[in-house]
Amino acid sequence: MNILTKATFTFSALLLGAVSFAQQPMMNDQAQGASGAQSEAVNSTWKPTLVEDGIIDRVAHDNALLPIHKIREVDVAWKATVWRIIDIKQKQNMAFRYTGDEYTGGGAFIEILNDAIKRGKVQAYSNIDDRFTTPLDMQSFNTAVGTGKDTTMQIDPITGEATPVITNKYFDVNSVTQYEVKEEWIFDRNRGRMVVQLVGIAPLKDQVNPLTGEYIGSSPMYWLYYPDLRKVLVNYEVYNPRNDMRRMSWTDFLDGHYYESFVMKTSLNNPFGRAIPDFGKSLRALSQGQEQLNDIIHREMDMWEE
Repeated sequence: MNILTKATFTFSALLLGAVSFAQQPMMNDQAQGASGAQSEAVNSTWKPTLVEDGIIDRVAHDNALLPIHKIREVDVAWKATVWRIIDIKQKQNMAFRYTGDEYTGGGAFIEILNDAIKRGKVQAYSNIDDRFTTPLDMQSFNTAVGTGKDTTMQIDPITGEATPVITNKYFDVNSVTQYEVKEEWIFDRNRGRMVVQLVGIAPLKDQVNPLTGEYIGSSPMYWLYYPDLRKVLVNYEVYNPRNDMRRMSWTDFLDGHYYESFVMKTSLNNPFGRAIPDFGKSLRALSQGQEQLNDIIHREMDMWEE
């Protein structure tokens, strides 16, 4: 065997070994992602399937995150802020109520948000305002959602003595039936059209009378800055009621405004930031909100006429 033959044989052996070594982790990744399960479940009680659930040869879904197009201030011809309410009891918003599977992280949308905050993936802000001025620490977050530790007094039936007992408080997923979103409506001269960008989102927790159990109203638990939240939501997919295999990420769903909502208030001619009276509770309030939104939509045509 001459020197050239030896060199060729050695190079082929090294190349074959490198290919085999490179394929090994790929095969492990394919085997691990065959069920399409998320590596971190957002619900502690949910368990992924241990086998291929069905006859589909599934692979892990990697959704791409498209960056937000920044608008220069000089290109902004007109801007308004709109606050909307998403009622998840409406049929078009049923994705917010879906309990979860392999591709959704094993939990509902509110569980995805709470899990991202607990793992430090996104920063939560206090509900004292909607301008993201006060970050929440973990203790404040547990207080806001109603979780953590609680101490109750237990009476001994024999001695009659009261003993403190520490119990865990669990979050009720069904207590969140609405979400408040903050949007910016901007007419971009550069693109020549109106651009709608989501700025923040806040889950609203139902408040009930502890004595009668009567519904009192809803209040924000916390606020999340949406441009930061997009990086987390791209890893979770939205339930599609028409086709289980054609789903989009939560980022695409919210970016595209595929939810149904009604207007709570706008910044137009509203220096005190007052909401529409009885918003979401009467036809008159819904009509007023739609009228304010129509004024903003018509502004785009007015810009072309100007």
